[in-house]
Amino acid sequence: MKRTAVALAAATLLLPLSACGGSAGAGDGSTVTVTVGYQSRTINTVTAGTLLRSLGYFEKQLNALHDGRTYKVDWQDYATGAPITAQMTAGKIDIGSMGDFPLLINAARGKQLGKPTRLVSVTGYNLKGGLNTVVVAPDSRLTSLSGLKGRKVSTSVGSAADGTLVRALRRAGIDPETGIQKLNQQPAVGASALSAGSADALSQFVAWPGLLAYQGKAKALYDGAQLNLPTFHGVTARADFAQRRPAVLEAFLKAQAEATDYLDARPVEAAEKVAGATGLPAEVVYLYNGAHGISTFDPAVKPRLVAALRQDVSVLKAAKLTGDVDVDSFVDDRYVRKALGAGYAERLAAGPPAAASEVWPKGATRTRSFASPARLLAYVGHHRGGVRAAYVPDATTGTLWFADKAVWVADGERLLPFVTPATARAYTAGHRGARVVTYADALGRAS
Repeated sequence: MKRTAVALAAATLLLPLSACGGSAGAGDGSTVTVTVGYQSRTINTVTAGTLLRSLGYFEKQLNALHDGRTYKVDWQDYATGAPITAQMTAGKIDIGSMGDFPLLINAARGKQLGKPTRLVSVTGYNLKGGLNTVVVAPDSRLTSLSGLKGRKVSTSVGSAADGTLVRALRRAGIDPETGIQKLNQQPAVGASALSAGSADALSQFVAWPGLLAYQGKAKALYDGAQLNLPTFHGVTARADFAQRRPAVLEAFLKAQAEATDYLDARPVEAAEKVAGATGLPAEVVYLYNGAHGISTFDPAVKPRLVAALRQDVSVLKAAKLTGDVDVDSFVDDRYVRKALGAGYAERLAAGPPAAASEVWPKGATRTRSFASPARLLAYVGHHRGGVRAAYVPDATTGTLWFADKAVWVADGERLLPFVTPATARAYTAGHRGARVVTYADALGRAS
């Protein structure tokens, strides 16, 4: 049944949607409609979707073309990348954004159906893989990935989170095909299954793990950054659209860069905007998209991310979701290079900011950073009731997490946070005298 479900999921993507005509972006009239597919709640793509739309930067760039045409933007919101791919191969979406594994499926389906697509920019990335997390119910007794053997695990087959699950299980010595009962579910369905007890664990991408942890409906079991493999989301465009409307695509990429600069300069305000558009708590959005968040935003197509994409192909092939994918022909950074001009080289060389602990005080429009998690705890201890959210980086992976949801370790005078029990245990095993303490105990020690 599991193999049949996976095969059906893959086959669904192969079927082009039946409809008359295609995207107006390919037309020759005086009015051109550009159709953009995005995932509003997949907040690693906001600079090419939710935030970009709310800022209106793309429309402004189109108005500045002054080529005698009137441009309109049709923003289409989806829960995952799969329907965006289906619409692109049907000629109905011009530009779309999705995660690395869906991008490869996008490339494969486009080539197979004679509707090739191109990866033209990156939205958000994490060089270690921290954007994907496996979570369990708050009262679950599972403390490591090895405990998932034989259990029901929900994920979205073909997603970046599924890729993380497959790789993590292999490292734990569990066959990802036969060692667990994989439930192929949309993120919202999987979250409900976890709450109902019909799934023992959930492997998902941003912002689901952080959202469920923040709501007290889940706790982290596996931090994707333990893989130490880059994961990212990016922008894909139909090749025929890019060739016919290069100025429009470049306008989109200029607007994306503007939205990225806005997010970097005003991370709290950006989080509030995304929260308002999606219904997600701003505190969760900031966990991923903040100044030291799990995701780093940059439109540059970095070689390290392209190299990771090549490694991802084997995972999809093993799951029989794609055959070979020519990553080099799929990646096309000509348009973003032209759009950003001399500034592209600087973006290409830039990396993520150093990890830091942050507090978001209630009523504040800026966060406060601290040199260590212990200093953050001291601040929180003296400002009880005045803290909207507190964030700390995992002591080994660097993945940001909510301070009150982290696993804390006392090592002499040091107080160290970890996303999962497994990473905390790995630390205490190598440091004599170090031990796990409660959050309340950590607060008391720091105050």
